[in-house]
Amino acid sequence: MPDSIIQQRTLICFDYGKKRIGVAVGQNLTYTASALETITSKNGKPDWDAIARIVKQWQPQAFVLGLPLNDDGTDHQITKAVRQFSNQLQDRHPFPVYHIDERLSSVEAEKLVKKKRKLSRNKGEIDKLAARIILQSWLDNPENR
Repeated sequence: MPDSIIQQRTLICFDYGKKRIGVAVGQNLTYTASALETITSKNGKPDWDAIARIVKQWQPQAFVLGLPLNDDGTDHQITKAVRQFSNQLQDRHPFPVYHIDERLSSVEAEKLVKKKRKLSRNKGEIDKLAARIILQSWLDNPENR
């Protein structure tokens, strides 16, 4: 098969939080991402049944995970929990997990929600939009093609 032929890959992105996890899906042929849903964590733990349902439905070839960093590039207070989630995700679903700096994705998502719906805050909507923004950023990077 020639090197110029691109194999289609579906990617699922998670914007991890201790209370909610935003989820988006995208693929590498059109380089587009779409917000899917927000998963509510149970007692501070990811809802692995909901994640398994999404994985079964979309059958991804890889995951993208937003990595929260401080403005100076150092780890944020939740970065350790995100890395732990990443390890657990890969243990349960043996696909590659790509990390991407997610700085300001939630801020951008909040602006979209306010503009779109004129709501002061809708956290579930913000989380899945943040996941879409993170995944779109990953897809837009030529190094990931």
